[in-house]
Amino acid sequence: MSRALVPYFFKRMSLLVIFLVAAVTASAQKPKASPSPTPIDEGQSVITNIRRVRLPITVTDKKGSFVPGLTKEDFIILEDKVPQAIETFSDDISQITPLYVGVLIDTSASTAGKLKFQQESAMNFIQTVVKPRKDRALYGTFDDEVKLRQDFTNQLDLLDRAVYATKQTGTHTALYDAVWQFCDEKMRSAPGRRVLVLVTDGGDTYSRANMRDAIDIAQRTETTIFTISTKAGFLSTVPGVEAGQVAGENDRVLQTLAEETGGIAYFTGDMLSLERSFSKISKELRAQYLVTYNPANKNYDGNFRKIEVKLAQGRGDLRVRTKRGYKAIVDTP
Repeated sequence: MSRALVPYFFKRMSLLVIFLVAAVTASAQKPKASPSPTPIDEGQSVITNIRRVRLPITVTDKKGSFVPGLTKEDFIILEDKVPQAIETFSDDISQITPLYVGVLIDTSASTAGKLKFQQESAMNFIQTVVKPRKDRALYGTFDDEVKLRQDFTNQLDLLDRAVYATKQTGTHTALYDAVWQFCDEKMRSAPGRRVLVLVTDGGDTYSRANMRDAIDIAQRTETTIFTISTKAGFLSTVPGVEAGQVAGENDRVLQTLAEETGGIAYFTGDMLSLERSFSKISKELRAQYLVTYNPANKNYDGNFRKIEVKLAQGRGDLRVRTKRGYKAIVDTP
């Protein structure tokens, strides 16, 4: 180094040292931000707050007609027989809560002769139930594979194209896998009321999941399932089985899927009854009440929580329907 540059060099180094010392001193004097606390229990498990439970509730009279005009005071919510405080209540949820509905059609080999009319009825239902700029619908099929044909959208032209583009049928029926996949991948994050409508003519023959798996995921993702059975065919009925009649194990499966999640099962025997089933579902979704509550039991203990909804005294002539409970585990929505 040149002798002429030595004084300059040490002068620059002295200034740098002074600057670093000042910076360290200022940092030491500045109070440190407290880290966000992470609650840990004795078993070293992270504790997560339970989210509100949301219950779409259907109330009907003895004739099956929907009952409007009830108030918050008319409802009693019980979880494991413990009364729950209602936090929010609405008697016109079609106006305040967007609807996210998935229409899933069985495309196994036995549906080949029914597919076209199923598509027409499904599309009529979508056009009726989806309010522009608010609600969303998706369309999927299940046979040997579970396929999303059109994701959630309010664009009816896209849904129409997807519905009628389905031409081929598979061999088997993966009903439970379809419920599991769509609830887990689509319904879980849908920011509104969540509904699946299943149109099928038979029981499950191909799923890895079972019926309890399907019910569990639907309850935990707050998805209401409506089932429409087309087993009786449209040109002729199955001997001994009439439209609307539950007969056989496969029918009981569809009924259980619906009842455990707050929906209802329909058993059609002709084209007109299929259309009526879709129409009844559409009307029900516009006539429900919506209740939310914060569970008194705050622990994610993995146990099943039984839900009961009752009406106050003097309303014993009415019938109430909602999901029958949920399993309290970490991913409860």
